[in-house]
Amino acid sequence: MESKVLKVSKENYIWLLELASDIQKEKGRPVSFDEALSELKNRKMKKNNLLSLAGSWEMEDNEWDSIHKNLKREWKKWKIKSA
Repeated sequence: MESKVLKVSKENYIWLLELASDIQKEKGRPVSFDEALSELKNRKMKKNNLLSLAGSWEMEDNEWDSIHKNLKREWKKWKIKSA
């Protein structure tokens, strides 16, 4: 494995230490920064990848039409509050 050197702020370094510490407690063994970052990446991918759900449920066309219609209606109501 090829290694690279990264410069991070003290704040990010402390955050990474805390992340590694939390993962170490979960796993019950020492965890490197590299492993902590990989774990964070994997958790984020699992949490935010809605496309992974595609095709995992069945619905009728009319159900989708209803969902789509309701979403469009609600998005029209949504406004960003200006500061």
